[in-house]
Amino acid sequence: MPSIRYFFVAILFCAFSANVFMQDLKTRAESTNFEETTRYDEVLQYINELQKRSPLIRVESFGETFEKRKMPLMILSDSGVSTPAEARMAGKPIIFIMANIHAGEVEGKEAALNLSKRILFGDLKPLLSKLTILIAPIYNADGNEKVDVNNRTAQYGPIGGVGVRENSQKYDLNRDYIKLDSPEAQNLVNLFNRWDPQLTVDLHTTNGSYHAYHLTYSQALNPNSDQRILDFSRDKMMPTIAKNLLKNFKFRSYYYGNFPGFSNQPKPGEKTQWEAFTHQPRIGQNYGGIRNRLTILSEAYSYLPFKRRIEVTERFVEEIFKFCVLNGAQMMQLTKAADEETIRKFSGNEAVDFGVAFKMVPLAKPVEILVGEVEKIKNPRNGKDMTAMLEDKITPIKMEDLGNFASTRTVKAPRAYLFKPDAKIVEKLLQHGITVEELTSELSINVDSFKIETVEKSKRPFQGHNETKITGKFSSEKVTFPVGTILVRTAQPLGRLVFYLLEPESDDGLVDWNFFDAYLETGKTFPVYKLMQQENIASRIVSK
Repeated sequence: MPSIRYFFVAILFCAFSANVFMQDLKTRAESTNFEETTRYDEVLQYINELQKRSPLIRVESFGETFEKRKMPLMILSDSGVSTPAEARMAGKPIIFIMANIHAGEVEGKEAALNLSKRILFGDLKPLLSKLTILIAPIYNADGNEKVDVNNRTAQYGPIGGVGVRENSQKYDLNRDYIKLDSPEAQNLVNLFNRWDPQLTVDLHTTNGSYHAYHLTYSQALNPNSDQRILDFSRDKMMPTIAKNLLKNFKFRSYYYGNFPGFSNQPKPGEKTQWEAFTHQPRIGQNYGGIRNRLTILSEAYSYLPFKRRIEVTERFVEEIFKFCVLNGAQMMQLTKAADEETIRKFSGNEAVDFGVAFKMVPLAKPVEILVGEVEKIKNPRNGKDMTAMLEDKITPIKMEDLGNFASTRTVKAPRAYLFKPDAKIVEKLLQHGITVEELTSELSINVDSFKIETVEKSKRPFQGHNETKITGKFSSEKVTFPVGTILVRTAQPLGRLVFYLLEPESDDGLVDWNFFDAYLETGKTFPVYKLMQQENIASRIVSK
């Protein structure tokens, strides 16, 4: 293992050099004694200074926000990588760090900028011999600019205010991974399609319960993900990173959760539990899992002081990088194998069961959850109370951890979906990077059709939609499909995502997000048919 030993020796030798070379380059947070957060133009200026001083960084814009701000992506590499093709040729794991999806949760942005400086000039520079690193420090750039001292007032700083959770369309970008309503989400998924990182790390700040962890985290949770991805994350990746974060930096961490109903603390004597959030791929870490990729959600504790939240986020990502150095080859093989297994599953005629309804389930044994305490501190800028963590007040309480999900109902996944051309549906599939085809010859074939029995639309809008659920029954019939009919095969790397988007009873698919509303009526046949057996079909690929 000489190369690994050299890597860690090099980190020690470089430990002081970031200060030597970069003392004058500071974020707004650093230059204001952590009373304020860095603005969009200052982020661009910071990145520009990095470019001036180092040949190891390339910068691209991976799209524009709703208000037409360019979305910067830093590409850090010791071999001059500037394109996805060059990154693949380099043969190193591609690790993507994204921050500021919720622009009131700003420590990830500050930590990402600090990390980029350390990688290019300081103690983390040896990482680039083992990894290609992508950093998008200010994803929700529009929300970042709406700084106000009355945003997220309960968190412990920055006292000068933060931006807002939503983008300028009032969309929560961390609920937009399936419907892709926002230009930001469309651009981000296009980044996934182009760069295809093995691991994505999404930096956030908590809301909710008073626990005693400096940071909580999550990985992909949807049971329709490749089981090896789920097991590697739960059994190896996250425990190792958490252990090293505590050992090296004394930061306590655990899987993200809350007490029931987001209550602040368990009441004395009451039975309680620790609950994960959701399995749905509308959320980033679950979307990544459905794409056969590793993902980590980072949630710095919002009641830590702002400076400490930046520090714990930075150290957490540092430990993630170190884990990737030691396990990068396995991670690359794992994601490649997940793609191959998805194609294999859908290439034969064996039945494949996938979930359409799910529930939270507890871990095998109760665990000790660290319950915390807080105090109130007045913000001098707005006179409102902030909530401050008492770091040494810790009460371990053994309870059930509902940290996993299980399918409560499954259906047979098809070998392909067939439906008449619909530009809106095709566009959405292509945005996700899914291969879409159209028939070049008429096709008469047995398929499963779905007769709609109920249509239930939510009365309360959510993220610009009234979510829709349908029920019904499948039956087999012979249907003739004309030339031009859309064909979407599941035997492709994104086959799990194809199922989630097009299955009529999917809990987070295109039916749920109203893309099929024009076709939904009790007694009618759902317009997407399922081909359950492998067939040779004359078709051609549809391009954007």
